Amino acid sequence: MFMLSNFILAVAKLLNFVLSAYIWIVIARAVISWVSADPYNPIVRFLIKATDPLLERLRRLLPLSIGGIDLSPMILILIIIFLQSFLVPTLGQLAMNLR
Repeated sequence: MFMLSNFILAVAKLLNFVLSAYIWIVIARAVISWVSADPYNPIVRFLIKATDPLLERLRRLLPLSIGGIDLSPMILILIIIFLQSFLVPTLGQLAMNLR
């Protein structure tokens, strides 16, 4: 049972790292949307490809543009923080209970 516990704990830590990295990717995407970045730059293209699927889904579900300001990155960051605060500790606690 300890192997399953260690596996779940490793998944929780990896998920926490991935969610933290994705927050920074969303922040970088929001910053480049404020400036006129070269759309052919590989970094800009990566940021757009990495964030657009979730941001577009949020924009369709909730029209979050107030006065020309797109609030969907902020909502996405709040959703990620919720997942970090709920899902990661739940997985960690599950792993500890399996020991």
